[in-house]
Amino acid sequence: MKMHRFDVRYLALACMICQFAANGWAQSYPSKTVRFVVNQSAGSGSDTIGRIAAAGLAQVFGQQVVVDNRGGAAGNIGADFVAKAPPDGYTLLLGSGSLAANVSLYHNLTYDLARDLAPVTQLASSPFILVVHPSLPVKSIGDLVKLAKTKPGAINYASAGTGSAGFLSAELLKSLAGINLQHVPYTSGGPALTAVLIGEVSVYFASLAPAIPLIQQGRIRALAVTTAKRLPTLPEYPTVAEAGYPDYQYQNWYGILVPTRTSKETIAAIHAAAISALKNPTVSKRLTDLGYLTVGDQPEEFATSIKAEIATMAKLIKLTGVKGE
Repeated sequence: MKMHRFDVRYLALACMICQFAANGWAQSYPSKTVRFVVNQSAGSGSDTIGRIAAAGLAQVFGQQVVVDNRGGAAGNIGADFVAKAPPDGYTLLLGSGSLAANVSLYHNLTYDLARDLAPVTQLASSPFILVVHPSLPVKSIGDLVKLAKTKPGAINYASAGTGSAGFLSAELLKSLAGINLQHVPYTSGGPALTAVLIGEVSVYFASLAPAIPLIQQGRIRALAVTTAKRLPTLPEYPTVAEAGYPDYQYQNWYGILVPTRTSKETIAAIHAAAISALKNPTVSKRLTDLGYLTVGDQPEEFATSIKAEIATMAKLIKLTGVKGE
């Protein structure tokens, strides 16, 4: 069929209008409040970094970024909520390393990490610090291991649930040291830390941010950090590896994920805002002061890291003998 010249003009004009509309939509994002789901409770390490990141994103976006704490089930409740949210860029997830462990631990998940959530960027990584209630008569990892061996199963430890970072940190120590600590799961990191504060539980692998002030106040006692080397910000605390467990090392990651059907343009806009927020001197200093190592990688790099972490966690879970649910 022969196309008349005016038909060609109208077709070209229509294409231009569509292109302008698409560009205008991308440039207008976000045009309303963004929900930032933190899959841990208020007062947890995830909550701390989530609120810092939310403030940085809000400044870049020029829109409110509201933190929505949806803790429980080692982060699965919040992850499931975001996985099923509209893929429009207005519901983000602050996820952490527990999501990778949950793939092996929970066999009836209502979402699929690889299928339903798209990585945007890893914001930061963080070690943990092993803390105990002051009433527990231990001042080092060696003391704790010795006491645990004399009283098998009598010492309990808190976690944010089976599969959480604190849980895996403790289970790895149990496996390497050959000790039996009784697991007491809580809905999230905040309640777990509170349980140690009030003496309900004796041991906890805590995120640095909420734990450091409490350690400085003498309300909890720190024994060691979970990194391979001592932290420059906390040089007075030894590593678990120094206590005779050279294979011990554990760090958590925190990053932004969105529903998997979110457009590439929107993901690019969120990524650019996150990188800009991480470069903000105020945001960067707050994270560094709290012991976080900022990252800010590309979506593809973050996806590769998560895939590798899933495999690593599967091996760790097999090593510790933890049964999946």
